[in-house]
This record gives sequence, structure tokens and C-alpha cells, in this order.
Amino acid sequence: MITELESFPPLVFAGECDQLRARMAAVAKGEAFLLQGGDCAEAFDGVSADQIRNKLKTLLQMGAVLTYAASVPVVKVGRIAGQYSKPRSKPTETRDGVTLPVYRGDSVNGFDFTEASRIPDPERLKRMYHASASTLNLVRAFTTGGYADLRQVHAWNQDFVRTSPSGQRYEQLAREIDNALNFMHACGADPEEFKTVEFYSSHEALLLDYETALTRVDSRTGQLYDVSAHMVWIGERTRQLDHAHIEFASRIRNPIGIKLGPTTTAEDALQYIERLDPEREPGRLTFIVRMGADKIRDKLPDLVEKVTASGATVAWVTDPMHGNTFEAASGHKTRRFDDVLDEVKGFFEVHKELGTHPGGIHVELTGDDVTECVGGGDEIFVDDLHQRYETACDPRLNRSQSLDLAFLVAEMYRDQ
Repeated sequence: MITELESFPPLVFAGECDQLRARMAAVAKGEAFLLQGGDCAEAFDGVSADQIRNKLKTLLQMGAVLTYAASVPVVKVGRIAGQYSKPRSKPTETRDGVTLPVYRGDSVNGFDFTEASRIPDPERLKRMYHASASTLNLVRAFTTGGYADLRQVHAWNQDFVRTSPSGQRYEQLAREIDNALNFMHACGADPEEFKTVEFYSSHEALLLDYETALTRVDSRTGQLYDVSAHMVWIGERTRQLDHAHIEFASRIRNPIGIKLGPTTTAEDALQYIERLDPEREPGRLTFIVRMGADKIRDKLPDLVEKVTASGATVAWVTDPMHGNTFEAASGHKTRRFDDVLDEVKGFFEVHKELGTHPGGIHVELTGDDVTECVGGGDEIFVDDLHQRYETACDPRLNRSQSLDLAFLVAEMYRDQ
């Protein structure tokens, strides 16, 4: 199985990974902003054109708002085409007195609560590869074939402002963007950059069998690249310095992310830099901070101060989702939109206080009108969760909540 995967063509190219590393260097230096988003866990049956298009559409809409309001380039990276594996807190799950192995993502076993479904199947790694290839193929077609044209993306945002109760708050910003586009059009400017968009793929490098099988030597440089995605990150549960995931990440040339939870010390952060970015190369390392709204203001300053003092130039990104999950009375895992927003606010406040750059946001979202997180402008209540709760793992922001977040983050960035 692994030998077979090793013979498959790359999903991305080393040169594209280098390009993203250059873009992430701009983020680390305070010259750009990262927007990273997508499903908590992708599913093999979610590789339809509609689902991929809706996800991409939402990210493009968020990107257009952030680019204009923040007046900086926005680097767009999807949690897409590889996010099929999930680390879990517990090895088993019990329902009605029946205990089975926990669902670990479509790359490992099935979501259905049956004994047969929960048996790990190595053949699923091949399905993961093919699903990722189909997804990337479609994303490339959408981003270069006219679908991502800025005027079209802006028209979608105007539609959101017009029809959404929360959207009306952003009418002024939408009008400003409109005036800017009309002005450029009147001047005869029609830049190529308006018609296509750079879009990169990323996922958590959790299953090392899969990642190493897709690690190749670049013919140009003789260096190793993980060609399963442009960027990979190491999760909160697998970031032990003496474990295999950090060792793997240290050997590849891709841009690397590390999730830092509330237990991370400044000493830990400095050791990650030593292991993963010994050359102190801007764009190489991104710290994705996931503290929880109640801890971000206390825990983050020490990390940022000491890393900055060390002379390393890393990109600081907030993941306001993972530290704010709770279980509703109905049994659904959910998150409050206000908590998500508060963690982002805390992240911006810390960076403003320290004179450092809030480099971006990393969110779990979907382009569909699901009911998984409570709150938001088109408010979802706890009693609504059952209506369209479709995630295979963690709750995601829906399209309206995602756009709400983009407009609110844009306002925060303007105030920096």
C-alpha cells in the first residue's frame, strides 16, 4: 500500500511550496495577512463540485473583504484536499451501552457507528489521495478559470450585505469597495490579478505513513518536500519535541505550522524554532495559537515577547475555534460565535500592545448553511443545532458566520 502511494504523482509541486513560503514570509514580516480555513474533517462523500465551490466561494468572499479593509495582500490557504484525519482525545466511543473504536477521519475508518465501519482500513489512504487530487483539480479550475474574478466575488458580498440581517452592518465597507472598483474601471485598469487568485492547500500532517509516502526529492535542489499539500501543520496533540511528527517536519522544505495550546511555554516555542527553523528563515514557521477566549490575553504575551526577543521571524496566527468548544445539553459539540470573536479580539489586543503583527486567522468553516456554532448575525440558538448539524467532527462556522467574522476582523485590523 505505501509502495503504491510512493509511485503516485505529486499533488502539489515544490515550486508552489516555495511560492507559499515567500508569501508566508510577507505575513511574518507584517506585510500580508493569512486567511486559512475549511472543514474540521473532510469526508470522501464531500468531494462534490457544489461543496468545494461553496467552501472556496466563502474563503474568496472573506479574502476580498480583508484585502480591501486591511489594505494588505491576503494569503489564501484552504484546510482542504488532505484534511481527512483527526486526532482524538479518547480511543473509544460509547453509545447506548455499546463501545466501539472512535472515528479517526475517513482516511482511517468510517463515521457510521458500527463495528465493521470502525475497523481501520489501509486502503483508505489511497482513497484519501484520489479525493485530494479531485479536490485540487477542481480548486485549480475555479481559481484560474474566471470563477474567482474580483468583481464577481464583490457581487456575492453585495448580495450578502443586501439579504442578510447582519450584512447591513457592512454596507459602508461594501460601498467603498464598489467605488474603488468603479474608479479603476473608469481609469481603464483591468489587471490580470483581478481575474485569478492564488490559493494554496494545507492539512494536519497526522498520518506519517501517508505524508512520508508523498515526500519526494525536488529535482531542482535535491531537497525533500511533502507533496501532499503546500503547507502542513503539527497538531496540539503531536507536537512533542522528541516525537516523530516534529522530526518529520524538520526534514521537509514546506512551510510548517505548529498549533500552540494554553500549556505551551515560551521555552517550548523557542525549541520549536531551533528544531524547525534553525536558519531563522521568514515564512518557514507559523505559530497557530489556540488558547481559548478566556486564556489568550494571559498566555500569549510571554510567547510573543520571548520569540520576538530571540530574533526569529515567525508568522503569528490565531485559531479561535479549538479552545472554545463545549457540549450543548443536546449532546452536540458546539462553539459560541462570541467566544470565537473574543479570542480573535484578544489576539489583536496582545499584538497591538507589544507592537507586533497579528498575522492571520485559522478557522473551521463551510460554505453551507449548517447549524453547528451558536450565535452570529443570523443568530443560531442551541435549540437549532439539530437542524443541519453535518460535521463529522468539530463544529464549523457557516457561510454567514464566516463572512461576519471577516468583516469584524477587517475592522480590528484597521484599528491596529
